[in-house]
Amino acid sequence: MIWEYDSATNLGRVKLLSDDGRCVHVEFINGNTAVFLSDQQADFPVGTVVLITDETIEATATEKWPKERPWVGVVKLIQKEEVVVEIGSSLHMMPLPRGVELEVGNTVEGTGQENIIRVISHHPIRYIDQPDVDDAVINSFKEGPNSNHSFEDFAGSSRIVIRAKELIETPLEHHEKLKRIGARPIKGVLFTGEPGTGKTLLARIIASRSEATFYQISGPQIMNKWLGQSEELIRRIFEDAARQEKAIIFFDEIDSLATQRSDESHEASRRIVGQLLASMDGFKRDENVIVIATTNRPQDIDSALRRPGRFDWEIHFPLPNEEDREAILQRTQPKGVDNGLPHAEIATDTEGWSPAELVAIWSEAALFAVTDGRDMILTEDYRGGFQQVAKQRARKQEERAMSEKGTN
Repeated sequence: MIWEYDSATNLGRVKLLSDDGRCVHVEFINGNTAVFLSDQQADFPVGTVVLITDETIEATATEKWPKERPWVGVVKLIQKEEVVVEIGSSLHMMPLPRGVELEVGNTVEGTGQENIIRVISHHPIRYIDQPDVDDAVINSFKEGPNSNHSFEDFAGSSRIVIRAKELIETPLEHHEKLKRIGARPIKGVLFTGEPGTGKTLLARIIASRSEATFYQISGPQIMNKWLGQSEELIRRIFEDAARQEKAIIFFDEIDSLATQRSDESHEASRRIVGQLLASMDGFKRDENVIVIATTNRPQDIDSALRRPGRFDWEIHFPLPNEEDREAILQRTQPKGVDNGLPHAEIATDTEGWSPAELVAIWSEAALFAVTDGRDMILTEDYRGGFQQVAKQRARKQEERAMSEKGTN
């Protein structure tokens, strides 16, 4: 009997025979399969261990098929005829087993590519041990109303403050009035701009002014520590926020959490985006919750999050112009400063600086003052502080340029 096939190995096992016995599906030890064709009927049943040579497939009783190594997975979805199981970090579709009662969240044992044989635990057990998403975990992301912040702490443009009050503070304060009018609620506001422009601080200030519960979620933190449970964490935070009188859910660096979905996207990223969309679309009119997210790369955010009813409002935090820089320097100066410091001069020399970099000048100037045994910042301390920050800034820019050059 002569067989035609794509590739061969020494040992295989018959997985399937055609009705006429002339087409044999063989599984190899490494899990690969091949189809063998002949003009004659095969004389061995399914499950037979066979030896394969260049032109023959022969049943053997001396060679034993290695015992299948069992796998452990977590049931993610149950359908009428099929079940989705998470094994490691990937999802597998397999037939719904007979004689094994399954529930979503069960940890199951299986063999081969599609055989679930028993339930190990009614709760999910994962390869990476994750902390349970309980009330204590949710509280670690939550801050109650805090009266320690005011708009005077914000070292940015007054135009940004005015717009933030309109889009966030006013809807939180007058939620019932807006609902009676029938206005479409503002669900999400995106803060865009370079690092150090005060995006996180302004969100905290608005939460403080509105006496709203504040949830701060870092994109990198969830992707690193909570990978595998991030969807549940996001869902639980939204549910907790809905129970508050007023709440702000704040996503820092959301571009690292909700990138544009594509065929090449990581499965975890697609699931997180899906959960964010479901949570924002699930808001009820009586829930007084606004979601704020920051990014300096708005083009990287999944486009579905920018549609109406989600993050359809945006406040851009530009780098301050010369007039703004002088105002920031004056507003953030410490109590112990000499009169007549050259704010206009420093403002002119700090083109392209962020508010955070401008505020850092005062910290460096204070170090110069106390090193000289003084409790007042003089002009030479002020200029020295500027020079120190300028050196640090130049070094960071050089490191960033080298890093970008290395990736290109």
